[in-house]
Amino acid sequence: MRTKISLRASVKFQFTVNAMVLQANKSFERTLPFTILFSEYHSRLDVPSAHVYSDCDLNQYTTVKGFTIMSNTVKDYRLDGIYRQRQDGFFMQRVKLAAGVIPAVQARAVAAISTRFGRGTIHLTTRGSMEIHWLKETDLPEVKRALASVGLTSRGACGGAVRGITCSSQGAVGFPAVETMARRLHRHFTANPRFERLPKKFKIGVETNAAGRRHLIQDIGLVLSGYDEECARYDLFAAGGLGREPQPGFLFEAGVSENRIIPLIEAIARVYAAHTPAGKRLKHLVRSIDENEFRRLVALEPSAAEELPEVSGLQENLIQISGNRRMSARIYAGCLTGDQLIELADFAELFADGLMMVTAEQEIAFHVTASHNPAEASAALSRCAFNANPVSFRVCPGSHECRMGLSATRNVAQAIIGAMGPAGRTKSWALSGCHNSCTQPQLADIGIVSSSLAKDDSGERSPRFDLLLAGSDVFGTVTERSLTLDELCSKVREIG
Repeated sequence: MRTKISLRASVKFQFTVNAMVLQANKSFERTLPFTILFSEYHSRLDVPSAHVYSDCDLNQYTTVKGFTIMSNTVKDYRLDGIYRQRQDGFFMQRVKLAAGVIPAVQARAVAAISTRFGRGTIHLTTRGSMEIHWLKETDLPEVKRALASVGLTSRGACGGAVRGITCSSQGAVGFPAVETMARRLHRHFTANPRFERLPKKFKIGVETNAAGRRHLIQDIGLVLSGYDEECARYDLFAAGGLGREPQPGFLFEAGVSENRIIPLIEAIARVYAAHTPAGKRLKHLVRSIDENEFRRLVALEPSAAEELPEVSGLQENLIQISGNRRMSARIYAGCLTGDQLIELADFAELFADGLMMVTAEQEIAFHVTASHNPAEASAALSRCAFNANPVSFRVCPGSHECRMGLSATRNVAQAIIGAMGPAGRTKSWALSGCHNSCTQPQLADIGIVSSSLAKDDSGERSPRFDLLLAGSDVFGTVTERSLTLDELCSKVREIG
């Protein structure tokens, strides 16, 4: 009897034949003697039956003589942290780094991979990850193996999964505790099949304080609120996000024990998966059902009140804070070569106990060890010539490599820097190549969003920009819309 898979109404779902069955039936001539209904499928796998899968999920599978099996289509790669690049035939590999921390030995591996398989370039993201561009599809399996060989993973770095655990307060005294929490979250949610194929991305950030406001742009934002005799405690914010519809997260619960964090996030993620349409973030769900109903649904989840046993043993954090000994290498637009990354790894091994951090400002930061003179370390870092760019400017790949990009962001940023006066150079800037706001322009002193493409007098399409200025609101406010690049530069000159 041929395998029969029944769909109720127009609900889309996935089914992968057990690998052992496939191994025993390589010819695919035999079929399974049972029928799987949609509700049965979900109940067996403990997946919420209300979840509706998108077309991109269905495209990951193919049917061969009655069997539905995993196929190697481009969309399969998203959960492995891979996106198709703007240029045909090339791909981007994102690498997750818990709290942005990376040992020099792993940084050298990333540099070597970028040189061997790509064009020797690495992009630093505002979420503390690294991206390797210009990879060919045939090399992706080897890239994955090369990353795994040094303990790096990209699973869940893209697609509907729990993304990399980010932190923007790496220089604070409380960072060792926050790094420890980030590592636990990274370890628990990475490659956890219960929290993959979510409706959309699910972002978690852990901060030592609320000053940077980045806890407000996460699906889950954790802010270290203090310690008691037993453990650290965190204020948990939920349902934040940027993009076309910026929404600050709200305080879901204050003073949550560190041993409750993982079960509580699990409960929130389950509610998100069960009640949110494909392609929508957690903020969409909260807007549609209101905060009180969201709280009620989370409280119904068994894990919402669960407290895990206390974690004992040796410290998990790598970074040791010792006074004000932090310094960073400013990287223009977050772009550096493999050779430059190796040079920074050399510096880390010499002055910073072999540890580096990718920051929210797209820089590489270090904590100089107590045995070294900070002035000597600063002079050595200056000789590397990484701090030639005098402006704090977050820049995404834009149309240089990203399929979503509307503007050539690195060129636009250069034009903007050229138009700046002394006052402008003291401010923080962020330029996003599309509405996704990957550079978090709403959190900069001055944010710029590439908002559209429009035809000029010659019929050529050129980008238009929205200008945001920081004010009294949580996020920057749009003050100008649909500016040409010349008009934008004119506004920049007015800033001084």
